[in-house]
Amino acid sequence: MEQQDNLKQIVEGCLRGERRAQERLFSMFYGKMMAVSMRYISERDSAQEVLQVSFLKVFDKLEHFDFTGSLEGWIRRIVSNTAIDHLRKAKKNPFLSDQDNDFKSMALDPMLEQEQLEHTQLKAKLAQDAITKLSPAYRTVFNLYVMEELSHKEIAELLGISEGTSKSNLAKAKMNLQRLLNEQFTLIEKR
Repeated sequence: MEQQDNLKQIVEGCLRGERRAQERLFSMFYGKMMAVSMRYISERDSAQEVLQVSFLKVFDKLEHFDFTGSLEGWIRRIVSNTAIDHLRKAKKNPFLSDQDNDFKSMALDPMLEQEQLEHTQLKAKLAQDAITKLSPAYRTVFNLYVMEELSHKEIAELLGISEGTSKSNLAKAKMNLQRLLNEQFTLIEKR
């Protein structure tokens, strides 16, 4: 409850145009939202640019946030949509492409031995890397479906594609991820 009150004070400060409140809100959500941006945009500089544009939108639209839902979720949606817009501008419509060009954090048992922990962390890193190797179309649909938990209908509407294309891109993304991960995990097991 105290954290919610503190968040409301920060939002109210942002609405008054207080630079310090804006900095606090940005700092509070920077790490999580950078991870969201990186799920869509594999190049770090571009992902940071998307994040900065996203926060400009957040500050511009903050008066419409009414605290009925999660502020983090609201900001995440803006970052996701901004990343998708960035991809659209980068390539006319990469979501219809057939060409190939962060899993949620894994809950780790604190009792795992150090070697098992390192092994698990390495696999998680490889999985995140594999996602960034997907084409923008596949990566975007994968993130929206798996990470953002949108339906194929919602994805289709958001991206301006058919539900069938969304399903096809997700299936191809999963196949490509499975192939990439099998190759990488096989190399790890041989070490």
